[in-house]
Amino acid sequence: MKKWILLFTMMFLMNETHAQLPVPSAGRIVRIPDFQSRFVQPRNIDVWLPEGYSNTEKYAVIYMHDGQMLYDSTLTGNKQEWQVDEVFSALIDEQEIQACIVVGIWNNAEYRHAEYFPEKPLASLDENLRDSIVATWLKGKPLADNYLKFIIHELKPCIDQKFATLPDLDHTFIAGSSMGGLISMYAICEYPDIFKGAACLSTHWPGTFEQNDFIPQAFNWYLTENLPDPASHQFYFDYGTETLDSLYEKHQLVIDKTMILKGYDHTNRITLKFPGEDHPERSWAKRLHTPFIFLLK
Repeated sequence: MKKWILLFTMMFLMNETHAQLPVPSAGRIVRIPDFQSRFVQPRNIDVWLPEGYSNTEKYAVIYMHDGQMLYDSTLTGNKQEWQVDEVFSALIDEQEIQACIVVGIWNNAEYRHAEYFPEKPLASLDENLRDSIVATWLKGKPLADNYLKFIIHELKPCIDQKFATLPDLDHTFIAGSSMGGLISMYAICEYPDIFKGAACLSTHWPGTFEQNDFIPQAFNWYLTENLPDPASHQFYFDYGTETLDSLYEKHQLVIDKTMILKGYDHTNRITLKFPGEDHPERSWAKRLHTPFIFLLK
């Protein structure tokens, strides 16, 4: 377990990138530097635009967490990336998905866990456990609700103003991995009028690295009470079987049963298992095409 905590910390909390603009293999990146917010600390926003992007067309929008890890492995601490530019360019060229742009939201390394840990499930926990999580993992203060307010009330209006977007529900999606999977799940439930679909890769259902089932149960309770209408929303979940991902299957199976009971089926929710895959960006890059063919086909 200690080895996994170190791996997790290296990938996400110490995975600083240079301020240099990523160089994509396809398309181009426009940076909104040091985006100021009333709700969270400032951060860079790196927007990927596909080849042939034109202000005379309109594009679906995917908001992705851990934005410094998406495009250019030469600038990341572990020398890995999601390969968003390569994958989305190929999908658009092959007409597997509709034309889209990707909004990469940089994490704030120190407060990543605080911003990505859903607050309402946290509030439902026993007081002692909740206080322990806040003190140990969330730097003394949960920030997920403010992080989502930043996206909804500040970032999305800015993106819709600066770029040629389709701003409506049917063309707005959110995605992330690990803790980013949790906050993506939370975002679509909290703002079902904004996000049509959520891609949650290697979702970190344990929430922390302590051995108890109370946190996954809290997430399941939250979904039971807050899942959006299956007639108009979509969820993608997946997990590997190695390192941190080996913890996820038993929790994901419970979540899947809950979603089925709430009316979700294979048309609006899929969960995939990837044997042999572990928890870094290279694993997510291999399968990145899968959630977005499902969500944007």
